[in-house]
Amino acid sequence: MSNQKYGAGIWHFATFVDRYATDGYGPARSLIEMIDIAGQVDDLSVVDINYPFVDPSLSLDTVEEALKRNNLSVIGITPEIYTRQFAKGAFTNPDAGIRRLANEMCNDAANVVRRFGADYVKLWPGQDGWDYPFQVDHRKLWQQSVEGIGELASQNPDLKFVIEYKPREPRCHMSYDSVSRTLLGIERMGLPNVGILLDFGHALYGGESPADSAQLAIDHGRLFGMDVNDNFRGWDDDLMAGSVHPIELFEFFYTLRKNQWEGVWQLDQFPFREDSVAVANGAISFLKGIERALDKLDFEAMQDAQDRHDAVTALRLAREALFTSF
Repeated sequence: MSNQKYGAGIWHFATFVDRYATDGYGPARSLIEMIDIAGQVDDLSVVDINYPFVDPSLSLDTVEEALKRNNLSVIGITPEIYTRQFAKGAFTNPDAGIRRLANEMCNDAANVVRRFGADYVKLWPGQDGWDYPFQVDHRKLWQQSVEGIGELASQNPDLKFVIEYKPREPRCHMSYDSVSRTLLGIERMGLPNVGILLDFGHALYGGESPADSAQLAIDHGRLFGMDVNDNFRGWDDDLMAGSVHPIELFEFFYTLRKNQWEGVWQLDQFPFREDSVAVANGAISFLKGIERALDKLDFEAMQDAQDRHDAVTALRLAREALFTSF
């Protein structure tokens, strides 16, 4: 029997808005309502929670009670350093007061991680970057990106901090935009408690091979977490995992298994128009199929095919294992 844990960002169960449905695709939901909906998903055991809470009166005790009654634990806390108050950046904001605010918010999130016994503080500095040529001093921006996260990690040596990179959105160019650039920044920090949370869809969107990105992060000892979803490579669509790129998703998990990487298989999906529980169940069902396929796959034969760069044989082995597992 598999001991694999499955998780999801709590936003998976929120009400979504876009430029056209600015009032959302359904009624607004509180964090407690989202937790209760997450509890309806089969085999979901952990969630990633945004911080600070939308309702400032919501206590940690109340959140803990909701988690317990739904048999959920917390894997990470994601400080909202990407909202309007950080429009010109969090760690790279030209206003030193805003940079300090970002640091304080992340330190508050670190205390919530300790309270819930979570694994990490997840940093998605979506506003750190630039939009126009000549807008920023690139050396200074990169220095602030590195030093801002390095300061946090130094202030909290007992905790892990994971950087979720992405090519763009909301900024046209995000400071941490690729696996290689993020690894460069982490190595420059020189701290053991900073790593990468690799979002499968972000790697696709950035023109990377997610499996290659995972291997690179693993080789540097920096793959601390992962999210899965899917897209058409032109945007971060956050579709149901396995719906568009099943073979590449299988290769991604093959790379994790091959390297004996163990961790939560986490969903980062945005079901704008679909039922969020059904989408989560559908994705987890597919991930279970991938687990079965990995158990079937002949790793020695795959390695032999790869050593010979034999694409035909390698793909045959992958397809036979994957498409007979459902």
